[in-house]
Amino acid sequence: MTIKITLLGLIGGTLLGFLTGVTTTYVKVLVTWKTTAIAVASAIALYILLQLASWLGNTLLAGVPDWAWLTLQVLVVAALLFRFAAYIPVALSFLAQVYVLVIRGTPIVVQVMFIYFALPLIFGWRIDAVLAAIFTLVINSGAYISEIVRGALLSVPKGLKEAGQAMGLPFYKILSYIIGPVALRRMIPAMGNQCIISLKDSSLFIVIGVAELTRQGQEIIAGNFRSVEIWGAVAVIYLILTGFIALALKFVEHRTQIV
Repeated sequence: MTIKITLLGLIGGTLLGFLTGVTTTYVKVLVTWKTTAIAVASAIALYILLQLASWLGNTLLAGVPDWAWLTLQVLVVAALLFRFAAYIPVALSFLAQVYVLVIRGTPIVVQVMFIYFALPLIFGWRIDAVLAAIFTLVINSGAYISEIVRGALLSVPKGLKEAGQAMGLPFYKILSYIIGPVALRRMIPAMGNQCIISLKDSSLFIVIGVAELTRQGQEIIAGNFRSVEIWGAVAVIYLILTGFIALALKFVEHRTQIV
């Protein structure tokens, strides 16, 4: 269970971290009091608009067929997205920075407790303990991987990007074939460190009753009271897993010839 949670969490966290890191690197938005006020005002306006749409659907447009009402909503959303398309990357970059700030500023135990206990009370969503653990690891590792990706991208000389632009390449090709390979070599050590941290952080999900390695050791101790031997075995297993990650990292570093 520990390996499953860690593996799925890191896969999701890597995807989330890569998207967040690229967005925050190449879409420059400063998180200031002004931008925060604009974001809050936009969120309030969006909430009012949704409440107004709900009121119209339940009163004045109650006799309209469901398919027509749904079509009208889709058209309105599409029109708003088209009208404010230029601000979408800016909004995503701002939200990404707030996400990283919040996740890095709170303990992972608080995050998993909020997801497992608070979300059902707020939204009525009942989440399985294992899914809550995986989702927590995704958003937690994603925030740290985002900063790893951003640091690696910023370390690449700007001349490479300018050379790609001079050749007329679109941004996704510049990122995939020019900047990406160089940045990847530089982020491997930090990514390996994050993998080890996430593996060890999975032991904290014992607080919501997930049957991971630490929980299994605790249950065995409850039956035979041999804490020294059991906790020693648990420590050895964690050491083997982290050692395997470290050796794999050294192999990848050697093969990629990190500079």
